[in-house]
Amino acid sequence: MRYIQLRIVLCFLIIAFFPKISLAQVSNVEVNGIVKTAEGKPIDGASLVDEKDNILSTTDPSGKFSMNVPMGAKLSVVAKGFGTKSFSVNSNSSDYSISLLKDNAVQVAFKKVQERDLSSGISFVNVQDILNKGYSTYSLDGMQSLVGGFNYNIWGQGGYLVLVDGFLREPGSILPVEIDQITFLKGANAVALYGSRAAQGVVYITSKRGSVQKQQISVRANAGIDVPKRFAKYLGSAEYMTYYNQALVNDGLAPLYNDETIYNHAFGNEFRYPNVDYYSSKYLKNFSNRYDANIEIKGGSPVAQYYTVVNFSNNNDLLNFGEAKNNQTTRFNVRGNVDVAINDFITAKLGVNAIYSNSRGVNADYWGGAATLRPFRYTPLIPIDLIEASDAATQLQIKNSKNVIDGMYLLGGNQLETTNPIGSIYAGGSSNFVSRQFQFNTGIDANLNSLLKGLTSHTNFGIDYDTQYTTSYNDTYAVYQPTWNTFAGFDQITSLSKINDDASNGRQNVGNSFYRQTLTFSTNLDYKKQVDKNNFGAMFLVNGYQRSTSAVYHKESNANLGLNLSYNYDSRYYVDFNEALVHSARFAKSKRMMSSPTLSLGWRLSEENFLKNWKSLDNLKITVSAGILHTDISASNYYLYETVYSQTDGQWFSWRDGALERSTDIRRGENLDLTFAQRREINAGLEASFFNRMITFNGSFYANRMKGNITQANALYPNYFVTGFPNSSLLPYINFNNDDRIGLDFNINFNKKVGTVDLSLGVTGNYYNSTASQRAEILEDDYQYREGKPLDAIFGLKNLGFYTDQADITNSPTSAFGTVKPGDIKYQDQNGDGVINQQDEVYLGKAGFNGSPFFGGINFTVKWKNFTLFAMATGQVGAYALKNQSAYYNIDGIDKYSVNVRNSWTVENQATATFPRLTTLTSDNNYRNSDFWLYSTNRFDLSRVQFTYDFPKRILQSSFVNELSAYINGANLLTISQERELMELNIGGAPQTRFFNLGLKASF
Repeated sequence: MRYIQLRIVLCFLIIAFFPKISLAQVSNVEVNGIVKTAEGKPIDGASLVDEKDNILSTTDPSGKFSMNVPMGAKLSVVAKGFGTKSFSVNSNSSDYSISLLKDNAVQVAFKKVQERDLSSGISFVNVQDILNKGYSTYSLDGMQSLVGGFNYNIWGQGGYLVLVDGFLREPGSILPVEIDQITFLKGANAVALYGSRAAQGVVYITSKRGSVQKQQISVRANAGIDVPKRFAKYLGSAEYMTYYNQALVNDGLAPLYNDETIYNHAFGNEFRYPNVDYYSSKYLKNFSNRYDANIEIKGGSPVAQYYTVVNFSNNNDLLNFGEAKNNQTTRFNVRGNVDVAINDFITAKLGVNAIYSNSRGVNADYWGGAATLRPFRYTPLIPIDLIEASDAATQLQIKNSKNVIDGMYLLGGNQLETTNPIGSIYAGGSSNFVSRQFQFNTGIDANLNSLLKGLTSHTNFGIDYDTQYTTSYNDTYAVYQPTWNTFAGFDQITSLSKINDDASNGRQNVGNSFYRQTLTFSTNLDYKKQVDKNNFGAMFLVNGYQRSTSAVYHKESNANLGLNLSYNYDSRYYVDFNEALVHSARFAKSKRMMSSPTLSLGWRLSEENFLKNWKSLDNLKITVSAGILHTDISASNYYLYETVYSQTDGQWFSWRDGALERSTDIRRGENLDLTFAQRREINAGLEASFFNRMITFNGSFYANRMKGNITQANALYPNYFVTGFPNSSLLPYINFNNDDRIGLDFNINFNKKVGTVDLSLGVTGNYYNSTASQRAEILEDDYQYREGKPLDAIFGLKNLGFYTDQADITNSPTSAFGTVKPGDIKYQDQNGDGVINQQDEVYLGKAGFNGSPFFGGINFTVKWKNFTLFAMATGQVGAYALKNQSAYYNIDGIDKYSVNVRNSWTVENQATATFPRLTTLTSDNNYRNSDFWLYSTNRFDLSRVQFTYDFPKRILQSSFVNELSAYINGANLLTISQERELMELNIGGAPQTRFFNLGLKASF
């Protein structure tokens, strides 16, 4: 009896302490099924493993599997290139159909997560997928067409933080060929763990790394040309003189240039009557060249994996004379990443990148001169064969000159143009801009399962050096002003007046030096635990960087502690909590630390019973996030909280005549409560896919307030806090200005196979409104308040056309902008006080400095057999700009005249004139901000097109080449806009270009 009782007790103990051993699990059942992709394609070679990672079965080419397992067994399906999926055996069935998503592990803050588990406010691009069909040379090129909410900024918030492999670096320090993935962290919850300086968003660029594979070598070579889109159009000498005479008449003055002079500059000897066109083929090529090549090597064993890339590029420019013929920029860089398993639980990482860049140039601002120098001012070259041979003194000057151009010319000039861009390019020497960057980073990853199962640690340290300087040979040169005569109907030079001397000391000068060092450090403990379908995660981190720059006293710093707590149930319900404790030395000691908490919740509705059987729906997930981020970005400098006194020597009040007194002035008041601004935000995301991922959608709605931006608010203090003489201010910096943003971004993708043709279309977009929700203002008229208007609002006057005559001026409100005349722009008196001044400025439109209200893009792919056509386009709608911000339109005095003056106002054409009257004086009235100069910046740009041919593998089978592709592409091809000419113009700089390229890629 006791023996039976003992057995019963023993059985209960076994059941109590070893619940996995139950009668229901003792017997095995036969399980059959199929593993396929989300699009329904079978997956060959997928493994079905138990909880101890033992392989129980493998799928065949049709994706099918069969095995015997205990009832209730918990299994996982693992396949290379796909995410893992777990399930439990609850019945003896042959109907197990398991779909796996592609393994899109996405880099987020200090960890990677699967694409399906992303929270709202995060987008990513696998760069190699794009690069294989659309080659580019800048890391963020074309991202507007691939990512919603990103243009020149993220969600209209200004400058974002760029991290390369987690280290503070410039986006230009890594080329697309070196990039694996780019993640755009937009929402507050997504960026919180990066601290104060990340409050306007983060762009995280992940470089390629090695993998366990046979060594693979890939090479790529490109040759392309840049063709100018458009040159500025300026009047020639004769036409300029005609319009300048018109300006003089408008000013009540006599014309300066007579008809003979104008005629000679139009049809006469170009050396005697110069008409310099800086954009002519005399000085410019039709196109410039660009070449680049790179080689990649990757591979590795389970112990060590490596990736190395070597890049070289060279391009010249459009200038085609003198020393400028040798202008070129050369860039060479080597990047290496190595991962080494030191033992079973410690892995070391090492990354090195060295960039060498040289830009050879000339000691002249050619494009600046092209935009400002009037065409008749000087003769660039003086032909020697037109100089009278009998003039011995002049012939001696020619003999002694060190700068005889092409054996035919001397350099021209005059007392006002003793140097000029053309002369300097021929004889002013050359310069070389040198840039050197060295980036080193290392890290240790440790598996701490021996301490606590699921615990890992990650430590990273990086140090970057960036050095720049310019070396130059600065030569002086003589210019000659000719004296002309006409003999027997021919123009001849009687004599030359020499200005300056030819001199070259051979001394190399070094200047414009710049040095920067960046230190980055982070360490985190990461814990993961799975209990049935419950997935728990926790992370504690220390993060920071410090950047020191030459000639800048204080270093730029960012330091924070971070905590992440995450949970998801069966990838159905999500909770993600982040908190950062941020620090900034820009504030007083009591205000230097703040907490930034954020929370994200997610729900995958497609896994619920009420949607699970909807066959057309693959995935439907909603997320909502909220948080408060503290940031010191609006603190423009250190010690803003302190009172500042300035000691000045000058002429002040004195007790005795002629004495110079020293004055100590106050420049600002003290505010020890000055602290971080706050980004307060809520955003909601929607993720969906339909018809086996034929249609996918990802979008975010966001509303945030940047509260307490730092400013000196004059309107909040008595006017005697600021005095002009003596110059002093008691105004402190305070947290006052609030900025609101509300918007929606989206990505829509359509994928369809039609016969043997694969089609793919992606559409991205972002629509947002910004508001200056709080400002310190005291204004007489409601329409002048900036509060309640867009952050980049354009304020200006409303124009009423041109003044027609003196009577019109007499009967109109008085202008406070100087004396006006017929042909000047007439403005509306908004407040009816009889005076036109700044109080009459009203809101004209949104400037779009941080992006137009709507901007977006399109990417399109057609693949047929071995041919691929890829195109990208971008567009923006809803913003405006002012033409008078450019010297191309803002013309008065002795400015160079553009073609815009051709329809300037005169008495004869006043009914049709489109440009105000010309004047040789300063026009304070005409070039004020007003809707006369307002234009829409709406545009659509075809930014890239590429046609690729992949050689069939059957052709390559007998060779050592594994893959071979050839392609032709173009970039910046077309702009469609009402103001296309203005959109395509660069004034004072090198022109915008279209790029055409031939490329070849091979792997071995």
